[in-house]
Amino acid sequence: MAANKVKKVIKSSKSESAKLGINTQIGRRTFLKLSAATAAFASMSLSPTFVKKANASSKPYPNSKIVRTICTHCAVGCGIYAEVQNGVWVRQEIAQDHPISRGGHCCKGAGAIDMVTSPKRLKYPLKKVNGKWQKISWEQALDEVSKKLLDIRKKDGPDAVMWIGSAKVSNEMAYLQRKLAAFWGTNNIDHQARICHSTTVAGVANTWGYGAMTNSINDIRHSKCVFFIGSNAAEAHPIAMQHILYAKEVNNAPIIVVDPRFTKTAAKATDYVRIRSGTDTAFVMGLINAIIQNDWYDKEFVRTRVAGFEELKEVAKHYTPEEVERITGVPAKEVVRIAKLLADNRPGTVIWCMGGTQHSIGSSNTRAYCILQLVLGNMGKSGGGTNILRGHDNVQGATDMCILSHSLPAYYGLSDGAWKHWCRVWDVDYEWIKSRFKNKKYMNKKGFTLGRWYEGVIQEDKITQYTPLKAVVFWGCSSNSQSQYHKLKKALDLLDLVVIIDPFPTMTAVASDKDNVYLLPSSSQYETEGSITNSQRGIQWRYKVVDPVHECKDDYMIMQELVKRFGFYDKFFKNIKKIPEDITREINKGSLTIGYNGQTPERIKKHTDYWHTFDVNTLQAKGGPCDGEYYGLPWPCWTTEHPGTPILYDISKPVAKGGLPFRARFGTKYKYPNGKMENLLAADGVANPGSEVNGGYPEFKGIVPGTNWKTDLSQKTIKEAIKRGMAPFGNARARCYVWNFPDPIPVHREPLHSPDPEMIKKYPTYDDKPDHYRVYTKYKSEQKLDWVKRYPLILTTGRLVEYMGGGAETRSNKYLAELQPEMFAEINIKTANDYGIRDGDMIWIESPNGGKIKVKAKVSDRVDDKTIFLPFHFGGFFMGDSWAGKYPEGTTPYALGEAANVVTNYGYDIVTQMQETKTGLCRITKA
Repeated sequence: MAANKVKKVIKSSKSESAKLGINTQIGRRTFLKLSAATAAFASMSLSPTFVKKANASSKPYPNSKIVRTICTHCAVGCGIYAEVQNGVWVRQEIAQDHPISRGGHCCKGAGAIDMVTSPKRLKYPLKKVNGKWQKISWEQALDEVSKKLLDIRKKDGPDAVMWIGSAKVSNEMAYLQRKLAAFWGTNNIDHQARICHSTTVAGVANTWGYGAMTNSINDIRHSKCVFFIGSNAAEAHPIAMQHILYAKEVNNAPIIVVDPRFTKTAAKATDYVRIRSGTDTAFVMGLINAIIQNDWYDKEFVRTRVAGFEELKEVAKHYTPEEVERITGVPAKEVVRIAKLLADNRPGTVIWCMGGTQHSIGSSNTRAYCILQLVLGNMGKSGGGTNILRGHDNVQGATDMCILSHSLPAYYGLSDGAWKHWCRVWDVDYEWIKSRFKNKKYMNKKGFTLGRWYEGVIQEDKITQYTPLKAVVFWGCSSNSQSQYHKLKKALDLLDLVVIIDPFPTMTAVASDKDNVYLLPSSSQYETEGSITNSQRGIQWRYKVVDPVHECKDDYMIMQELVKRFGFYDKFFKNIKKIPEDITREINKGSLTIGYNGQTPERIKKHTDYWHTFDVNTLQAKGGPCDGEYYGLPWPCWTTEHPGTPILYDISKPVAKGGLPFRARFGTKYKYPNGKMENLLAADGVANPGSEVNGGYPEFKGIVPGTNWKTDLSQKTIKEAIKRGMAPFGNARARCYVWNFPDPIPVHREPLHSPDPEMIKKYPTYDDKPDHYRVYTKYKSEQKLDWVKRYPLILTTGRLVEYMGGGAETRSNKYLAELQPEMFAEINIKTANDYGIRDGDMIWIESPNGGKIKVKAKVSDRVDDKTIFLPFHFGGFFMGDSWAGKYPEGTTPYALGEAANVVTNYGYDIVTQMQETKTGLCRITKA
């Protein structure tokens, strides 16, 4: 949509808002003033005068109240003061005293109020009848949806339904979503984390125990070096930049950005490295090799806390600076120079995002990043660690609650033991839960993923379940974030039922041309409450600002109504009376693996109520009701007296004070293929202060017979371990060699759609995987030497600061739409001239897999002459056609555009089935 059209729509929307009685007090001037914080965050981080308590006397509205709440966009978790008068959200203030955001808002956060006031909101339930949207009552909608789902379950089995949950809901609601799938009798449930950080969780957890960010955003202030690879924090996590720039200005820390594109983060860097997309593992293994060969590695750290180093050393030898240059395009001298920078500036931190994860070898990339920190000895230290910035506001929490097709909450997996543990937590009979599934095989079998569920419908690749998918329920998740979107659209047209539960009509609502589509308007997260976990494992309480607007219902109520109709309400809510607090307590009871047991609702609320008492440098409260605790009680928080764990694997603190060793989850010894036996426990003398065992030890067996520390619901085992100064999960070494992965040591493998035939021959991909999350997944059969002849350009995608995810919410914000009204493709000036394209021309971009989009060319030196960049937030156009008229009346987003994922290529991680959207191929023509 052109900018002048956006302005016309914005103007006309004012009268629409007035008719609805919606207060739209955030004007353009106020919005710009709030969002100016993005440009000013550096000075805010350096000047304590900016951090002060909000002045309640400045409230312009009489008899109003101030509500502390948390931004619903990225996973930084910024604080907001919401002013409410007579039940209406009338104004928002920046929380200048929030310990993480410290008075900063990006443009999305500045427009938070618009999530409630936007006239583009769904206002009542709708269903499609004869191609038209028809208003229906909630009673009718819930009755019809539940009956259709039950009919499908009876006829085709419980696995005929795909449940897609959300990173946008609270921990409590995310937990209920996973619990619902279990009670329904399927593991066909997934959410956004599958396509953003599933490779992170797999790679990181298999290196040292837990698959999460190890330090905190604030802790980056202590870094002596900040190494970004595949992360554009200036746009994706802008308020985090204040802490990053503090390290640059105060510590003189080098800021190194490794990316195929010169991003806004690169503009703030001291060093920029342009890398060929899809070659991260080769580059990082080259750094590791240079560090080892030049004797720059931390010998004592490796000797005492690392396993598989010799095996790593042998593989890393291959990645000489010259070979790395051949693979990545980074000059050999530059490889050595960056390695020396990392070695000379310790402790340093490594930061990555989807630029590193969304690859067919994404799990190797993330493991390589971890190993780099191990050889440098940067783990378990302030200023070090792997600061893995998550995307959505509660994607860490939703991942912890395991809205995932391969695990039950808190990463327990799908084994019989995992099911029996959660049945004890839910206080339901294991045999009854088992009876809900088609058979026990499917109870223990991983389900479809968010990235490939459509194959369960169209079956272009063979599926391995007894029935095709017949229905899909999207609960707070946009479909245009999924690659090969034209295939997903085909699936939507074949399904018997499509249900969308969301505050806004997502692109899913207009993608299906069939009638069997229902829109159930849930409230925004400002119209409900619960806990959320930000990127650094810290848990905050998002207080409800206002009651649900229009005829919207909050997610908890929708869940209750559906479960009643499904017939297992009494079992499902057996121990849940007060919502959401009793749900939090049920999470506390069962989530022992990650120490989610000490964060009671009362403690979480107290932290949010007193966020001003936490120190910006340590995130530890200085005095007040939370004295000595770390903000958000970052997990593991083992008991109700535990302060939380600010830095994972820090052996300088007692376990009871927030210290921890590496986790002993892989046994005590391992015999390598060459016959060598290695001790996997930490060396003698390596333990937290106060530990009864001064060295490595295995995980604790349960005090209660028949349990271990993970399944002892009395939590006596955990408390006994803490009493002895020891970690319940043991004290081990981190693994360089992961024997349960296809590549035990990370090695480079060319992308499936590689631009370099010679590299394909030298570094081929894997063999095809016949049953990969219930679908045949192609590797070698997809990787062809001649793709580049027809599709000569590399296609990559990324974020814009103005929008979030699939963009349904943010493109429905009139101010954000004005800032970024159009979809575009960045194209290098040389490429543009070679193709006869001028800045602003419309071009067609085509994928090897059949998709094509029509977008505006933006000539830019940010990309090289071999690369095309697309932002992935747009929707509402499809292969050149506008779908604007297909939205329910009055709900068409202000900004529409082609979805980038129509042209992203086939390709999925070998471990997690993460989609490969950062390194495909394409061709372009002038439209």
